[in-house]
Formats: sequence, structure tokens, C-alpha cells
Amino acid sequence: MLLSKLAIVDSTLREGEQFFKSNFSTSDKIEIARGLDQFGVEYIEVTSPRASPQSYQDCQKLVQLGLQAKVVTHIRCHLEDAKIALDTGVDGINLFMSTSQILRQFGHRKSIEEIIDIATEVITFIHQKNPQAELRFSTEDSFRSSLSDLLRVYLAINKLGIVNRFGIADTVGIATPHQVYQLIQNMRQCFCEDIEFHAHNDTGCAIANSFTAFEAGATHIDTTVLGIGERNGITPLAGLIARLYTLDPETLNHKYYLPYLHKLNQLVAEKIELSIPFNHCIVGEAAFYHKAGVHTKAMLNNSRTYEAINPTDFDLNRSILINHKLTGKNSIAHRAIQLGLNLDNFQIQAITQTIKNLAERQKMTLENVDEILLSSQKNISLIDN
Repeated sequence: MLLSKLAIVDSTLREGEQFFKSNFSTSDKIEIARGLDQFGVEYIEVTSPRASPQSYQDCQKLVQLGLQAKVVTHIRCHLEDAKIALDTGVDGINLFMSTSQILRQFGHRKSIEEIIDIATEVITFIHQKNPQAELRFSTEDSFRSSLSDLLRVYLAINKLGIVNRFGIADTVGIATPHQVYQLIQNMRQCFCEDIEFHAHNDTGCAIANSFTAFEAGATHIDTTVLGIGERNGITPLAGLIARLYTLDPETLNHKYYLPYLHKLNQLVAEKIELSIPFNHCIVGEAAFYHKAGVHTKAMLNNSRTYEAINPTDFDLNRSILINHKLTGKNSIAHRAIQLGLNLDNFQIQAITQTIKNLAERQKMTLENVDEILLSSQKNISLIDN
């Protein structure tokens, strides 16, 4: 699968609305949609317009923004939901229906045969009303559904010749990368249509599973900014970008406006009134900090030694920490040069040990380190005079 062919379906304004801290206003949605469009995602998925009168109005307003990204909505496989979705003028409609035994028993209570009949009716109706609308049909809870049931549904719908792509959803986040690869491969062997993958992060596998789906032949991957969504959310946009970057940074730079990624995450973090997690891929505060002496020595020689991702591609900076007990002489020497100081190797070693000893007993700042370096240079100058 070529990275240039991959499409991101960002669901911050659908799945992200289901996050327990989310309560987006209309203006919030417009601002986020424009931000997603500026970054360059191919699809923006929004809440079903049948969810509420405000959802309907917001959906219409987002469609009317004239974005480069396609605006699609995620609806139940219900005729009434489809009618309302069509009225909004969205570019595409993403339908879903549960196929696992547990959700069929305790959810819609439909058999596989009934699911096929309902899906056929709704999909045919949408296509007759708007043949240009993109159609995706997803089986909810795919990984707790039997393969035979999934294929029965997909094969029956595929015969209609209407659906643009099929969706696979790890709805409760239980799939392993191996299971994802196998299922996508099975799908790819049966269909030439596009395949969309939706991964929840309940067990921490969302990024790995999404990348594996792409490797196996998926063409569309669902994300949200910061990974927000039901429970632990889904694949975070920055996480997917990080994983893809290591595969082909040049293509990724052409597909998406990478320098905007941090601002986009900051925007959504502000809207949900939460901080970006310190360890979030690329945009987290700790992403490009280097501390251990062995690491910093190598980094000063070649940044690729301990960075698989170049922060400058994202308009971010790396930081070499020197105000701690793990600091090394190479980092201290580098800082001395930055300050315009002329210190020999013996002096650098002595200063490094001083900093280490002080850091064992107290919290050190960069300013403290600079004071020690400047003071050492001043003392040397006095002795020389």
C-alpha cells in the first residue's frame, strides 16, 4: 500500500464529540474543521445530523464552508437517519450496523439476514437520491463478529455495486495487530473496494493496529486529534502521523502541512480544557527532549542517532538538557560554545562534575548552569591577568 494513496478520515467532530470532556459549540466545530482542513486531512467526519437539531444545523454549516476536505457524516443504518443526512448536502454518508453476537443480542436484535436486508434498502435509497454521495458501510464490533458473518454481510452488499468502501471497526479495542492484518488481508482478497479502519484504544493498540491495517491494504484510517473519543478514544492523529513519518517522511511532507500539527492539537486541547499529554507523539512536551549523557553526546554529533522524527519538519525544536546529575561533558562543552566561552577539556570536566554534584542535592535550572560556566570563565580570565 502506497502512503500517497492513504486517506485520513478525521472524526474529531464525531467520535471526538463522544469524549467525556467534549462539548463543542458551533464556532468550535467551525474552527476545528478549518484547522483539520489546513493540516490537510482528506475527510472530516461529523456527528449524525439526526442526533439533535443543533447537530443538523452544524452539519449544514460545515458543508457550506467550502473546505478542501470532504465532509461526511456517520449514521445508523436507518432510513430516517439517511433521509436527514441527505438533506444536509454532505459529501458522503458513513453507515454502520453491529454484527457481533453480543451487540445483536443486546442492541438492535437483528439477525444477519435482517442486517443485509436493512443495509440493502438504506444503501439503495441513498444512492437513488444522490448517486454522487460517497458511501461507506461498516460492521460495528468487527473483531467480536465471526468471519463468516462479516463476509456474508460484505459480499451481499458488494453485489449492489454501490458502496465505495467497507469499514472495519475495533469498537472495544480488543484486536491485536496480527488479528487486524489477517482480517484486512481477508477483506482485500475478496474486494477491490476501499477499506476503512477504525481502532479504539482501550488496550493501547490503536496506533499499532491502524498502521498494521494500512500495511495489510486498508486505504482509509480513522483518527481524532489527541485521540479523543468514547472511553480511551481512538487512534490519535499525531500518533498515526508519527508512525507514517518513519515510513516515508518525504511523501508525508507533501500530503500534509506538518508544521500545523502542534497548533491543531493545542486548539482541540483548549476546547476540551485539557493539556496535551507530555508523552503524546510529536506534540507532547517531552517528545524532543534529550537528557542522558550518552544520548546527548550522540545527538550533538548527529540528531538522527536518537531521533527517528525530525522536529523541524513540524516547526518544533529539540532540547538538550544539561541541568541534572546525568549530564555529560559534551553537553556542557556545547553550552559553553553557545555562550561564547573558551574553556579547555580539563575545565569542562571540572565544571561538569560540579554541576553533577550540585544536581544531586538541589534542583538545577539552565540559568544555574550558565552562571557556573560564566563564573568559571571569569575566574580563568582573572588568573590569566
